[in-house]
Amino acid sequence: MLVFDQVDYHYRRGVPVLRQLSFTIRQGEFTSIIGGNGSGKSTLAKLMNGLLQPREGQVKLGQLNTLNPEDLRGIRERAGLVFQNPEDQFITTSVHDEVVFGLENLRVPGEQIADRVNEALRAVHMEEYAEAMPHQLSGGQKQRVALAAVIAMKPAILIVDEATSMLDPQGRQSILDVLHSLHRQGMTIIHITHHMEEILSSGRVLLLSRGEIVFDGTPSALFGNVSLAEHSLALPFAVRLHQALGLRAPLCADWKETITGLWSMS
Repeated sequence: MLVFDQVDYHYRRGVPVLRQLSFTIRQGEFTSIIGGNGSGKSTLAKLMNGLLQPREGQVKLGQLNTLNPEDLRGIRERAGLVFQNPEDQFITTSVHDEVVFGLENLRVPGEQIADRVNEALRAVHMEEYAEAMPHQLSGGQKQRVALAAVIAMKPAILIVDEATSMLDPQGRQSILDVLHSLHRQGMTIIHITHHMEEILSSGRVLLLSRGEIVFDGTPSALFGNVSLAEHSLALPFAVRLHQALGLRAPLCADWKETITGLWSMS
């Protein structure tokens, strides 16, 4: 569905940010992308929906190529991107208008817009805030509005770039719940994060280090075979507890369930 083929990117000549990246995201996957600060995660996200074009290689979404200017509109309609700071996406004075804006840019027929707005706000549990001003909402609410504005456009792939980084644990969990609900409905999710607990529920993890993918596999394989400290990352608490207790109980996708199960066995 989304293909990176030998992609290089640099902001300054001779200083590569991403090097020879080749991987494929398949339809229906829930993939987490992790990496330390400066590993190239946000650059990768922008390459995925054509905000940046590769210096070498190519990025394809289906039959569309980000190097082809005529394909960029179609790519951005199919690959929705939610930024780390939701306020970077806000341009109107109400939650309702924020969701409407993207639909009008896509020239969605007027008779469909109201249904799409209501559906998107319900999906993120923000329907009662439709007339609120985005900038007066809490951090978690702002992020849910940013999500609603993207999912209203019905993208084939949702790319979430560190969208939980500025939230408290409750806010992070609310965003994760929305992402997994969308995934169960068939949407392909690419979740970029540095919160390691969040990747426990992913089907696949890509580890980005110094601009290269150094791991591609399941969370369990990552924790069992990779020294995360070498990549400025730490094991999730549930995994550290699992290892400290010396138990062989399988890790669950829900890290809270894992901890409960471990304590009951200890």
